Order: sequence, then C-alpha cells, then structure tokens
Amino acid sequence: MHAMQYELTLPADYDMDVIRHRVASKGHLLDTFPGLGFKAYLMRERGKDGSPVNQYAPFYLWNTAEGMNSFLWGPGFQGLVDDFGRPVVQNWTVLAYEEGGATGTAPAEAVPSEAAPSEAAPSEAAPRFAVRRHQRIPASARLPELAGELAAEARRTVRQDGASSALAAVDPRTWEAVHFSLWEHEAPDGLGDVFQVLHLSAPEREKLPRGRQW
Repeated sequence: MHAMQYELTLPADYDMDVIRHRVASKGHLLDTFPGLGFKAYLMRERGKDGSPVNQYAPFYLWNTAEGMNSFLWGPGFQGLVDDFGRPVVQNWTVLAYEEGGATGTAPAEAVPSEAAPSEAAPSEAAPRFAVRRHQRIPASARLPELAGELAAEARRTVRQDGASSALAAVDPRTWEAVHFSLWEHEAPDGLGDVFQVLHLSAPEREKLPRGRQW
C-alpha cells in the first residue's frame, strides 16, 4: 500500500467555500476509481481547530501502484494542476493499517443530490475529521523496534471512541513517518494537525489489508 498527500496552501483571505463546492461537485468522480483504497478530501481553515493556514490537502491510500499512477498521470490530477499549479506529492510506504468501529464512506451533505452516488450508501458513522502527524526518524533509531512501535500506535488509535481508521507509513528517502487517522467526531487533542473531511471516496476500502505490512 502507498499513502499519498499533496497540500495546497491558500491565501489567508481565500474563500474556502470554493473548495467546498469543488469537492461537492467533483468528489464523487473517484468513488469507483480502480486501485484506490480511499481518498479523504481534507480541508483546514485558518483560525479553526488550531490551523495557521487555509489549506486543501487530500490524503490517499492506494491498494495498487497502478491505481496511483493512473491517477497521477490521468485527467483528474491534471485538472487540479490546471487550476492550482502542480503541487509536491508526498508518498509513503505503509507499515500498518487498522480499522476501527466507525467505517462510513462520506458525510451525506458533502455530495449534492444530483451527483452520481457511490455504490456504497453513506454511513451515519462517516468520518468528519482527520488527523495527521509527521515524525522524524533519528539516525540512532533501531528500525525493527521503531516499525513495531509505529504499528502499535495505529492499533491503539483505532481503539479510541470515534476512530474510523488509522495508518502508519514511512518515506525511507527522508526517513520521515506519517501517522494518519479518520474520526467520526473531533479527535482527542494533541494527536496532530486536524482537518475537516469533506468527502471520502472509498472504492476498495474493504480490500485494504489490515495490520502490519511486513
């Protein structure tokens, strides 16, 4: 599995309803995308939930490299490039993925009634918030033990009330880990950067292998 994210940091006075409308009108287009475990359409607003910036920052979990490549080299991502410029795309290899008790697809109000629905109906337990935290891996770290600790943190996270899913992933080029989790309500304080989930496309979420990935 591959985790992927890009961030579009927008001006302080940017109308974030533009992003809401973009997701409401286009988010459903990936609801059946091959190879995609899920795409969380994430947004944060300056001054809310501790955010210092306005930002659109979708997070992807790919079942297959073919699916990821099809997206990055396809018309969907090119459309975003045409509108906002080409962002840096962060990519991590997933060490562990866990599901919690809340595993919905998308907030019902995130997709307008005229949009094509996903095959899976929205769930009352759909994630409404996401949390992301980066962790630098020091040169002194013993990698086998660290990998076990990262996987254990994902397991602990999904045991918390309202947790939908959690993952730990690593970029071995920069030796950076990322912790990412989805929540049906606001997450406990101190876990990381908080994002609103505007929509969740999850065509192959049920196919995502659970637990440690080594």
